Amino acid sequence: WFAPRESKPNSSKHLKTRVNTMGRRGPSKHLKRINAPSHWMLDKLGGIFAPKPSPGPHKTRECLPLVLILRNRLKYALTGREAKAILMDRMVKVDGKVRTDVTYPTGFMDVISIEKSDEYFRILYDTKGRMTVHRISSEEASYKLCKVKDIKLGEKAIPTLTTHDGRTIRYPDPLVKINDSILFDIESGKMKDFIKFDNGNIAMVTGGHNAGRVGVILNRERHKGSNDIVHVKDAAGNTFATRIQNVFVIGKGNKPLISLAKGKGIRLTIVQEQNALYGES
Repeated sequence: WFAPRESKPNSSKHLKTRVNTMGRRGPSKHLKRINAPSHWMLDKLGGIFAPKPSPGPHKTRECLPLVLILRNRLKYALTGREAKAILMDRMVKVDGKVRTDVTYPTGFMDVISIEKSDEYFRILYDTKGRMTVHRISSEEASYKLCKVKDIKLGEKAIPTLTTHDGRTIRYPDPLVKINDSILFDIESGKMKDFIKFDNGNIAMVTGGHNAGRVGVILNRERHKGSNDIVHVKDAAGNTFATRIQNVFVIGKGNKPLISLAKGKGIRLTIVQEQNALYGES
C-alpha cells in the first residue's frame, strides 16, 4: 500500500551524480608533448604541451603544424606568439591559400609559400621517415602531386576523384585509377597530368618501416582479403617491400617530377652514416 518515497530530482544526491558524470565534449583539445609524433622532433623537457593540430586535410600523426614549421624548422619565430603574428599578417600560404591558423596541419606534398621573402617549401619525408621542410623553386611551387584514394559517382552521377589531401576533383580522366598520382595545378585547381601506378615508375614510401625511401616499382603481389605488397628497388640497388597504401608514385620511369630532399631517398646503414660523417678510417 505504501510505496517508498522518491527523492526530488533537484536534491543534492542527484546534483552530485550529475557533477560526477560531466566531462569534455568532443575530441581532446590538448596534446601532451610526450604523446606528440616523434617526427616533430620536440625536446622532451621543452614544456608540457605540444601544438594540437586543427582538423584538416591531414591526420594528426601524419602532419606538421604551421607553428612548428615557422618556429622549430625555419627559425623565423622564437616563440609561438611570434609565429602567430607572422601568420596573422597573412604572409604564409599553403597550396596557394592564406592560412592564419597556427595549428593548421600541413602534410606530405603540401607547398608552403612565403612571397614576402620569395621562398617556397614542400613537405617531404627524409630517408629516416621524418617530415622535412624542403626548399624548392617558384616554378616547382606551382604544382603538387596527389595520390588517388577513391573514385566514385557523386551527386547526379558525376564521377568524382578523391586525393590523399582531401581534395575532390570532378570529371577526372577516365584512365585514372586508384593508387595513381595526379599532377595538380595549384593556381587553377585542376588536374594537368597523371602518373599510372605501374612497374618501372619511381615512387616514394610514405608509411611503415621504409617511410622516406625512394625507388622504382618492381612488382606488385596481390593478396585477396589482405594487403597487396609492392616490391621497390632504390638507386643503390637495395630492394625492400611495403604495403600498397604506403607507396606514392612521384614520376614516370626513374625521373621524379619533384625535387627530392637530402639523401635522395637512399637509406644508409649505421656504418655508412658513420663513414660519411667521420670519413673512412
